[in-house]
Amino acid sequence: MEAWLNNALFGWYPYVALTVFVVGSLLRFDHAQYTWRTGSSQLLRRRQLSWGSNLMHVGILAIVGGHVIGLLTPVVVFDTLGISHGFKQLLAMVVGGIAGIACWTGIALLAHRRLFDARIRNTSTFADIAILLVLWVQLTIGLATIFISANHLDGHEMLKFMTWAQGIMTLNPGVAVVVADVSPVFKLHLFVGMTIFLVFPFTRLVHVWSAPIWYLGRKGYQIVRTTRAVVGRPKPVIATPQAIFIPIRVPAAQPYPAAGSD
Repeated sequence: MEAWLNNALFGWYPYVALTVFVVGSLLRFDHAQYTWRTGSSQLLRRRQLSWGSNLMHVGILAIVGGHVIGLLTPVVVFDTLGISHGFKQLLAMVVGGIAGIACWTGIALLAHRRLFDARIRNTSTFADIAILLVLWVQLTIGLATIFISANHLDGHEMLKFMTWAQGIMTLNPGVAVVVADVSPVFKLHLFVGMTIFLVFPFTRLVHVWSAPIWYLGRKGYQIVRTTRAVVGRPKPVIATPQAIFIPIRVPAAQPYPAAGSD
């Protein structure tokens, strides 16, 4: 029974979550584009929003980037570069811990803002609040794994997760056996992470697909307003209202008839 459950959660559930993640995002973009937004509430508690949003976004970008590089890069690449498993494990703990604390703090600020400000809470949907809490729980579990990883500084546990992630991406559900004996905290972290992919299309997280990354390569420009004529361009003609005179024909005055006449 335990082996079957492990295979179901870490062998087949990832494919269910990833399928809903991709197909659900495409369907929502195609059929519900007006909901493809973050639902900003920046007019209320702007200072708390600024701190929370910046900490969350910076932290989550570092975490996602670290997970993608750390889990999906083939082991042979690290071996070729001379990066040992122990050093990679320590680097993940330090960088991931700093980014995790920043993101955890940012989400805590955003969640407090939505839960304890009546005006913001009234404009928030269930999904808005639920996804913040799920992310906060996932970060809490992720930070807890650092203490467990401190007992495996040889990097052997990290190697298991790399093998599992790369096996899933290469359509090998049987790779679930690799994580069968890891700590329950790690298993919970994996399960909640896959669940975030599952609910992704139904939350405001879809705005990630619309991130304007093309701005990074766009040439800069500056808008300048001036009342002077630009060399090489004709001065714009501004239309002014003109007075229009319409002649009115007034009939000549007629004399009154004399008194006593018919």
